[in-house]
Amino acid sequence: MAEDRTNWLNLADKFAEEGDPRGMRACARELWEGSARGKLEGAAVMAEAALYTNSLDEAASLADEILRQQPGHLRARLVKAGVAAKQFELGDEISLLRDIVQEAERKRQALDPSDAYYATLVNLLRKARGWLADALYLAADPQGAAENLLARSELAEDDRPMERAMFYSKYLFMRNYREQPVREARRAAEHCAEILPVKPFVHAPRQSALERKLRVGYLSPDFREHAVANFTAPLLFDFDPARFSVHVYHTGRRDAVTKRFQKAPVKWTNLAGRIPRTAARMIYEDQLDILVDLSGHTQGSCLPIMAYRPAPVQVSGIGYMNTTGLPAVDYFLSDEICLPSGDRAAADGFTERILRLPHTHLCYAPDIVHAMPEAGTEAPVYRNGYVTYASFNNFAKLTDTVLLLWRGILEQVPGARLLLKGKTASVPSGQALLRERLRKLNFDLSRVEFRPYSPDYLEQYRDVDIALDTMPYTGGLTTCEALYMGVPVIAMRGRSHGARFGASILQNAGVAELLLENDVSYVRRAVQLGKSPELIGAYHSGLRANLRKSSLMNRKQYMRELEQGYMQIWTRAFASGGSSPNGDI
Repeated sequence: MAEDRTNWLNLADKFAEEGDPRGMRACARELWEGSARGKLEGAAVMAEAALYTNSLDEAASLADEILRQQPGHLRARLVKAGVAAKQFELGDEISLLRDIVQEAERKRQALDPSDAYYATLVNLLRKARGWLADALYLAADPQGAAENLLARSELAEDDRPMERAMFYSKYLFMRNYREQPVREARRAAEHCAEILPVKPFVHAPRQSALERKLRVGYLSPDFREHAVANFTAPLLFDFDPARFSVHVYHTGRRDAVTKRFQKAPVKWTNLAGRIPRTAARMIYEDQLDILVDLSGHTQGSCLPIMAYRPAPVQVSGIGYMNTTGLPAVDYFLSDEICLPSGDRAAADGFTERILRLPHTHLCYAPDIVHAMPEAGTEAPVYRNGYVTYASFNNFAKLTDTVLLLWRGILEQVPGARLLLKGKTASVPSGQALLRERLRKLNFDLSRVEFRPYSPDYLEQYRDVDIALDTMPYTGGLTTCEALYMGVPVIAMRGRSHGARFGASILQNAGVAELLLENDVSYVRRAVQLGKSPELIGAYHSGLRANLRKSSLMNRKQYMRELEQGYMQIWTRAFASGGSSPNGDI
């Protein structure tokens, strides 16, 4: 009888994974036909199905009744956590999920894997770990989120390597919010290779690219309204058609931005919904010379496709800030500022060779994604009588070290305000968590304003005098947008590729004076600028025009340098019989 019950519970979990609440309800009815224990389990499955259909009153009512009869019931508590999440009660959700994970892990350790209930318990633990990771990320706790993503990856079944790889990839991404030691990056890279055990395609020797066009492909889930799309237009519209043919492989959803990209003179292939091997086969049949992944370890990662090596030379870059760790990726795209030629330590964590551009490895080209609003020509300090510092970066980037630097800036600039805008501030419970964190760091909360994310966020830069960059995970698109809206950005040069994004952007934007080398200089420059309204005003009136003339937005220069890099790595590969030799570019 117990085995029948667990079979129905496991089937209900399978339906949940497939997004089929009707199937879950059918399992619930079967459970109701059994013992008193079965009736409770059936009610819990019914409550979970109600949660997934947004029938929150039904879900909460059923869960409350189960917990009245059995206060420790794990699935009912999981439903309560899900209801809290749907109602944006972030603190309650995190507290419930932490308790569930702790108890479920304790029970799992005590159970023999052959026990009929073991699989049911693991299914529940997978959900709790995944949900908790999402909640902690929203609550600006990337370290806690990373720990749960790693644990979730390890809970994947042995015959589901892609699931294990997906959660491990999310773990690697989350680790970038807090700088990774080189040794850990290498260990992570080795593990990443182990969990994608695939047989790569074999490539016949190709004709020299000196005698024909070089075939380059771009692979991404983000040819749509997405941060990465602000840097991909030059790749599709500004290549040299006499020397290159371009193929685009889109694995994500389509929207109005996708339709604009599809007007480019490229061969477009929609790979959405294809399993990695099928997608790789379709790319392989196009006989590319170079395939460029624009996702790395980000949401919807294309690395499982790259693992099959559908092209003889493979590159990753733009969309991700660290090594992929995948042996099938030959090169990582960077530049002389993020990874200087003479700085071997900075590149030591990379399993890829470095394709290094002389100026910038990304070109800011936002017009295909947004109709960009006019920049405010008058600095708000003139109308407010005080300086407004701000950060529109993801709150997960706000380390205690960064916040203490910002507190120091406010303390030295009389009357100054700090504006923090992001998704965490979009819900009262998120704001409450942030306020409590700042209170513990002795912030004067009367000088801090929280604003929720909103579609008009670009226009809200007109309320900002000076933007403050984060570290070690710096702003990318956020920094570009602030500069384009006429707002100067104070940034610090870090020690790794990801920590030098801001340095590359500011230097290529022609405002290297805003780039600092250490904490003390960062605070000093922010204070000096905050006490110079005339200089703030000069930035606000002239930044956009200067940015348009800079290397950061020079599409022709960027593509000329990038395509020269492509020719170099292909020539090297061709000379070595189709495999990439040692040495960076």
